Parts: sequence; C-alpha cells; structure tokens
Amino acid sequence: MRLSIIAGIAIVNLCFQSVNAQSEQSIAEDFKPSSVNQPEKIFPQVNSQRRVRTSIAAPNANKVQLDIGGVKYDMKKDDKGIWTGESNPQDEGFHYYQLNIDGASVPDPGSLYFYGAGRWGSGIEIPSTDQDFFALKNVPHGLVSENIYFSKLTNTFRRCFVYTPDGYNENTKTRYPVLYLQHGSFEDETGWSSQGKANLILDNLIASKKAVPMIIVMDNGYAYKDQNNETSDKNKPKESIFEEVLIKEVIPMIDAKFRTIPKRENRAIAGLSMGANQTMRIMMNHLDTFSYYGGFSGTANYPNSDAINVSLFLDGKYKDGNALNKQFKLFWLGLGTKEPVPFPKSVGAFRNMLDQQGIKYEYYESPETAHEWLTWRRCLNEFASKLFK
Repeated sequence: MRLSIIAGIAIVNLCFQSVNAQSEQSIAEDFKPSSVNQPEKIFPQVNSQRRVRTSIAAPNANKVQLDIGGVKYDMKKDDKGIWTGESNPQDEGFHYYQLNIDGASVPDPGSLYFYGAGRWGSGIEIPSTDQDFFALKNVPHGLVSENIYFSKLTNTFRRCFVYTPDGYNENTKTRYPVLYLQHGSFEDETGWSSQGKANLILDNLIASKKAVPMIIVMDNGYAYKDQNNETSDKNKPKESIFEEVLIKEVIPMIDAKFRTIPKRENRAIAGLSMGANQTMRIMMNHLDTFSYYGGFSGTANYPNSDAINVSLFLDGKYKDGNALNKQFKLFWLGLGTKEPVPFPKSVGAFRNMLDQQGIKYEYYESPETAHEWLTWRRCLNEFASKLFK
C-alpha cells in the first residue's frame, strides 16, 4: 500500500513537471507593454494569453518573484543581473501586484502606482473583451476635481474627488442629481476615478444617452472621531464616524459648492465591498436623504442572513417591504460570478431575506470576474444607466 502511494505521488509529480514544461513551451511571445505603465517603460507586459511578464534590474539579489493574484512566480536572472518572469494566465481586468526581492515586497518601478491593499503599489490592466464601455474615446469629457475641506468632526483636513459632466461649466443654470460613490477596504478616494474609470464610464454613458448627466462624489470612507481631547484609552480602536461626516459635512458642502438638485429623489448612494456595507447602513438610516442604492460585492462580512438582517436592516426596524418599496426608487445589487466563497453565500442570504420581506431589488452578475475592479466597473456601468430616470 505504501509503495503504491509513493508511486502515485511520483506519477503526479511527473505530470506536474510535464504540465509546467508544456506551459513554458506554450507561452505566446506576443507580449506588449501594459496600458498602465509609467511613460517609456517597456515592462510590465501582457500577452494574448493574459500572462503578465515583469522585469527588473537587481544584480545583487538572490531571489526575485512576481506576486500577483495571491501566487508568487519565480523570476530568472540573466548575466547582466536582470530578472524576468511570467505569471500564469490572469482574469481580465485590473489587478494589484508587487515584486518580492529577497523577501521584501516592493512596487514594480515600471508600472503606475495605485492606492490599494493599504499602500501605493503596482497595478496592471489585463485587456477585457468588453473594455469599450470604460475606454478613453473621442466623446465629450467631464472633469474630476480635487476638493479639500476641513472636517470638524474628525479635526482633520480631508478631500473628496468630484466628477462633473461635460457642459457643467458652460450650462450655468443647469442643476444636476448626485451619486455618492464609495471605495472598498484598504483603498481610498482615488480608487473610483483611477482604478475604477468612473469618469470615463459616465462620459461614455452620457455621450450615448444611456445615462442622465450627473455629479459623482467620491470621498474617503475612513473617517474617525477626534481623540485629541479625550481622556479615554488611546490604544482602543478608533471610532468610525464616516456616516456623520458624509451626512453632516460632505453633502451640505457639495450642495453649497456645486449646482446640485438637493432633494432625496435626486440623490443616489453606492459602494463596493466595504463601501457597499457602509452605504447600505447610511441609506437605511437616512431614507429622507437618498432614494437610490447600489451595492457592489457587499455584505460578505456578515456570515448569515440573521446577521445581515440585524446589521443592515437595523434590528428588524424595516420589515414592511411595501413601505420600503415606496421609499426606494432603485435598490440594486451586483456580484461577480467568480467571487470568493464568502460573497456569493452572504449575498445569497441577503437576497433571500429581501425576498422574504417583499423588498423589490434588481440583481446583476458580472460574468467571469471575482472581487476585482472589472466587476465594479461593470456594476457602475449598469447601475448608473438606471439612475434619475
């Protein structure tokens, strides 16, 4: 029995070696520089098989790896001290990645940097078959502006990015509805306009008359209570007060500074992952402020339907589905078909709860994408086309 097991393991190892050798031989040498490389940088590159190739000069390093999609790939050094290596095929869309040099994870100096995973680091775009909807095209373009403000609630300077559609500065008597759009965990207010291509998505939708011209506000979902004047334990977790900051400071500021239509019927709120959960609670606490909701890949930190019901629907306060349906102009949920296990399970439980309570909603699945930006770009494209109509 022991010999047969050993023999089986040997056969499996030979199979893996054969697969690896075949994989090496079958790499298509049609690599092209990534669309999000730094100017004049040749690497990183992507080929037609959606493999990523990186290269870096590190003559004194002993080991260099490409770290992408949760997998590390060994790179090889040539006689000039340049390390080069490829990944297995990746899913379409945008991905964070990094290089690991002798155990230290560092950004790739060839790529542009994006804020994700709690740090500024490398990102790469794997061309997608439907990328036309977020492509930079010869259509009228809106403006993304950086707005710095002082928050009395946090006692800090903060900022939000605001998208105004084409014609905003010329049509000075026109007022616009507003979408408040939130990022995910370990990301920030730069995410939606950088990784998410939100401005290009709206430019293309508006140009094709698939969406109503609107303002989009993208703020930082990390906001904490000022602890400078408190005598409590400074080591305890900070108290998140983003909901208060948004309702009491950001919305009044936006309504005062921009030509908005300051009514709940002309306000929407949406977010991805952590942002979906934040905006769900804000929506349910402030039905007098918003009438449209979009949740992209949300609720995964709630393990079952009871927890979702308690956490997101305020201890059963909103069990009257018919009453809620009169409040919502649109309740919209989206998810990728390849999302990791917690998300389909918790979103499915959440949908069951909505069905049981008779709450109307629309549901969208992004084909062949996981917990990643192509899922959320598609969600925004679908969601924004339904707003304010």
